[in-house]
Amino acid sequence: MSILLKGGRVVDPSRNLDGVKDILIEEGKIAAIADSMDDTTGETRVVHLAGKVVLPGLVDMHTHLREPGYEYKETIRSGSEAAAAGGFTSIACMPNTDPVNDSRAVTEYIVKRAGECNLVHVYPVAAISLKSEGRTLAEFGDLKEAGAVAFSDDGKPVVDSGLMRRALEYASSLGLVIIPHCEDLSLSAGGLMNEGRISTELGLPGIPTLAEEVMIARDLLLAEYTGAALHISHVSSAGSVRMIRDAKARGIPVTAETAPHYFTLTDEALRDFDPSFKVNPPLRSPLDRKAIREGLRDGTLDVIATDHAPHAATDKEVEFEYAASGISGLETALALSLRLVDDGLLTLSELVRKMSTNPAKILNIPGGALLPGADADITVFDPDRSWIVDPLSWRSKGKNSPFFGWTLKGKVLMTLVKGRVVYSED
Repeated sequence: MSILLKGGRVVDPSRNLDGVKDILIEEGKIAAIADSMDDTTGETRVVHLAGKVVLPGLVDMHTHLREPGYEYKETIRSGSEAAAAGGFTSIACMPNTDPVNDSRAVTEYIVKRAGECNLVHVYPVAAISLKSEGRTLAEFGDLKEAGAVAFSDDGKPVVDSGLMRRALEYASSLGLVIIPHCEDLSLSAGGLMNEGRISTELGLPGIPTLAEEVMIARDLLLAEYTGAALHISHVSSAGSVRMIRDAKARGIPVTAETAPHYFTLTDEALRDFDPSFKVNPPLRSPLDRKAIREGLRDGTLDVIATDHAPHAATDKEVEFEYAASGISGLETALALSLRLVDDGLLTLSELVRKMSTNPAKILNIPGGALLPGADADITVFDPDRSWIVDPLSWRSKGKNSPFFGWTLKGKVLMTLVKGRVVYSED
């Protein structure tokens, strides 16, 4: 059936489009976008969207789906359902599965399972090194042929600088990007939260911002030397933002992301020792949070990614020291990010660029734009609808969220993938 999305505010930064439009969808494609269209056949489903916002489908380039190996935390199906409920039509899943996604067999398994689920587009990110151990490069060419769109040893830094150099050069020859986990383990060892005043008051061992910044500095130098594309994940500190800003000014081919918890929360939230707030890198100081927000405003940080890290209750409902790090973020990301628009930090168009257009461009995947003839991957949300965060009702298996009970504004109403409604709120 054809669908006519009528009277919504259509925002597409790739075309500098922001206005009330109608969108006609036929056979899974965007057939036309115009000021006004009517159903002349009587066979088109008309969806009236006055007061609602229509976007290119959101793209999350940093998701953990846990399958294979950790299906008790999340599966490709449950993660895809959560993505659709959060307005994401495309997600890139990290390789820290069991077995690690370092081979054609695992990549093809993920692609096959995602196709069977038939919900959102799932793009595997393969490991940089075999078993993510940082010793031997994975077979990048084979992994790309199997469907990998980028390479990362997510959660584990590539300590060997020579290996990292070869990874950048090899990936660049294939037209793909390296997404490193930037952490100097000798500086972060034993740490449980951000090193600073709060950690001292609480008596918890800290993780200095330096642990992130030292590795970012190295990787920026390697990217400058090789000329290879580099994407810095989950940026959390002011020093990191400053170095990335300077690197861009020097012409280094680097992009970077942060996650909603880094521009929303600070280490003050850990005073109650609540494991829901435990993430890696950790929540930082108010000054770091301010720098992250400024980095988003001035374009230093190109992408808002969820770093969706679902865990079972057995991983989180334990003593803070033993709790797993991570936040289940797919279903709150848009509403939390819309607070940046309410605060005047970003326009809605700029936010869409960071949550759709830019990640699609960096990963070189379809999406991020509403173009006639393209797949109808579309997100519709109500900017005025308030809702209370209740993870118990989520599609994700991961109920681990520090935002439980928060009242957020901006609710996803409908998510379409190739013109098919894969999520509808009402």
